[in-house]
Amino acid sequence: MLTVNDRTFQESIRTVGVTLVDFSTPWCPPCKVLKPILNEIADAYGEKLAVLDVNCDESPEIAGEYGIMSNPTVIIFHDRQPVEKLVGLRPKTVYESLLSKYL
Repeated sequence: MLTVNDRTFQESIRTVGVTLVDFSTPWCPPCKVLKPILNEIADAYGEKLAVLDVNCDESPEIAGEYGIMSNPTVIIFHDRQPVEKLVGLRPKTVYESLLSKYL
C-alpha cells in the first residue's frame, strides 16, 4: 500500500487499470482494522491493482474533492474514474467482490 497526499495523489492513480484508495485517519479505530485487510488484498492482486492510502488529516484537499465525510472511505477507480465508493468498514469479501467487476 502506497501512502499518497494532496501533491502526489493524481500521479499515483493508474491511468489504465484499477486503483483502490483508502481515505482514513491514524486515530480512527475502524481504519486500523481495515489496513491489514487492504494489505492482504494488495498482496493477493499484486500488479493487477494499485492500493493507495490517503491520510485525510494531512490531505484535506483531496479528501474534500472526493467528498470524504467519514472514515474509513474506500473509493475504487477504474481508468482514473471513481466507480465505487464504500463508507465504513466492510468485510474483505465486499471489497474483493467489487474489485472483481473491474479486474
